[in-house]
Amino acid sequence: MLFMKEHVTKQARRAKEASRLLACVPVEVRNGALLAMAWDLEARQDEILEVNAKEVETAREKTKRPNMIDRLILTPKRIADMAEGIRQVVKLDDPIGKLDFEVVRPNGLKIRRVRVPFGVVGMVYEARPNVTADAIALCIKSGNACILRGGSEAIRTNKKIVDIMKEAGEANGIPPRSIEFISILDRDSVVVMCRLRKLINVIIPRGGAGLIARVVEHSTVPVIETGTGVCHTFVDKTANQDMAIKVCINAKTSRPSVCNAMETLLIHKDIAEEFLPKIVAAMPMVELRGDEACQQIIPDMKAAVDDDWTTEYNDLILSIKIVDDVDAAIEHINQYGTAHSDAIITEDKANATKFEQMIDSSTVYVNASTRFTDGFEFGLGAEIGISTQKMHARGPMGLEALTTTKYLVDGDGQIR
Repeated sequence: MLFMKEHVTKQARRAKEASRLLACVPVEVRNGALLAMAWDLEARQDEILEVNAKEVETAREKTKRPNMIDRLILTPKRIADMAEGIRQVVKLDDPIGKLDFEVVRPNGLKIRRVRVPFGVVGMVYEARPNVTADAIALCIKSGNACILRGGSEAIRTNKKIVDIMKEAGEANGIPPRSIEFISILDRDSVVVMCRLRKLINVIIPRGGAGLIARVVEHSTVPVIETGTGVCHTFVDKTANQDMAIKVCINAKTSRPSVCNAMETLLIHKDIAEEFLPKIVAAMPMVELRGDEACQQIIPDMKAAVDDDWTTEYNDLILSIKIVDDVDAAIEHINQYGTAHSDAIITEDKANATKFEQMIDSSTVYVNASTRFTDGFEFGLGAEIGISTQKMHARGPMGLEALTTTKYLVDGDGQIR
């Protein structure tokens, strides 16, 4: 334990020292380094895929859950997407130094508020290796050093990605030690990170409810919570049912292992007898769990229990409930949801507006899939996570979410 604490502390101290230099690196240099990182990820993809294949094979021996494998596995397409995400970040405006307030006071003081990096961003996340590339890209572009601790299932894949990006970055002007990766598998290394308040400025956990709760419980470092996704779709009585079927299929099945996948479907009672059989026919690959009203229409449907309404399945499982109206749908979502992403399918503009105003979630959709809650899809380039809290940042977090503010005050001898 002592060795681990000393090792993690040493890495954080190095990142802190590098962060002071990185904050002064011109955006042209940061962008050039990021382009080199994207290039090298694609050029050296065979190295990444070789390491990843071994970890996937090991994971298949430990679990039969395809959603867990899906989170871990890399393909040439996914690596290309990682590289493209980095290139999209390069195209974004530099957040550092951005002026967001300016005033000249009656005493002549000129006061400006500008955006500045946090300093050191700690990331604690689970299996998905693409998070590694996203986190590094966003941190470097926003002038932050980063210290990363990924899940054990992808430890070698993550380290390979880090090594490639570090080499490319440092060869192109990024201060050494701006990117640190904790390769210690002991879970207590996360606890050590969470208590390095003088060295790490913010910690962002990204993963399941257990990981996030562990970080929040142990951290003395400020935490930005990226919450779990119990996402809902409400199909109103005026919905275009063909559209609703298309949206529901996408929200549940396109990638069920991710946090923006639909976990609960709510159906207006007036269309339930017509619409529910359509959903059953459209999703033969999904295990459907319904309330009593659903079972009256589809007698052999598996019964939903109380825990289903609060469960993030990350799997081809969907809970379904029939509700009286839009107000009942809103009540259910606000009670059981995780304030992540929720959607209404409707042609009623008044209901759409009510849903948008009363759903207390980071992202609310009208006639679209919850699967769009993503930094890349929102034009943020990559994303550091999806915040479900209300302080500092909410929803997909891009560059600006990784900065804070500083006041600059110019005078000519004023005293108070």
